[in-house]
Amino acid sequence: MSALTKSFTLAGRRVISRSLRQHSSVTTELMENMDKKSAWDRFYSETSSRSHNFKNFEWFFGFDAVQDFITPFLQTASLSRRPVQVLDMGCGTSALGPSIYRDSALPVRVTCADISPVAVRLMREHVRANPVRPRNASSQIEFLELDCTQLDSHYGPSSLDLIVDKGTTDALLRSKEGAEKAASVLRQCLKVLRRSGSLLQFSDEDPDARLVWLETAAQGQGLAAADVGVQEVGVLRGVCYYCYQVTAHHYVNK
Repeated sequence: MSALTKSFTLAGRRVISRSLRQHSSVTTELMENMDKKSAWDRFYSETSSRSHNFKNFEWFFGFDAVQDFITPFLQTASLSRRPVQVLDMGCGTSALGPSIYRDSALPVRVTCADISPVAVRLMREHVRANPVRPRNASSQIEFLELDCTQLDSHYGPSSLDLIVDKGTTDALLRSKEGAEKAASVLRQCLKVLRRSGSLLQFSDEDPDARLVWLETAAQGQGLAAADVGVQEVGVLRGVCYYCYQVTAHHYVNK
């Protein structure tokens, strides 16, 4: 394990532990197996069984905290005059994807994807019982079971305009084979993004570590160029969060 990965692991463990504090029965298993579908299935089954009323589970923060970071990318992508293709990667039972669908003045097609079929089922049932009315009548939303480590098996090259990652890469980096899996996911994201499409990663990791990791991990066969940047989201519950932006220029098949 590199020093960069180790430093993230220690910080990530503290933040994720805060999120899981109220679910102590699954904390240990999930913390050790954050790349495993079975661990997430148990987590979402356990959280949903605590109450008859569905409640979105938010990692880090909700949509309101990052709306101003996401909206400009929707506006840029809309210049093509077609629905903006958005992927909420590792959506869990967050309201992030449905909120983008609800609030976007521009037509969007939002795919909320997660490795856990339990999370996907819960979100489908919730939206079916409580329909979300989009601001733009042409907008669409879907919920999809998808392992983000196999992203390019579902999406072809240049398919998406925006990928939103709120804690998914952080979770992968916490797993035993995390660094390799997370780097593979990053390269797949850049492959399936359209020219000048963007990946937004929301994380608590310090820029000194994450920026270097992103720039290094993004390098791969066929990847022509990618810009990496960061903005501070702010301090929430004593933790400083950041928005990391990776914009692909183009991907060349070899």
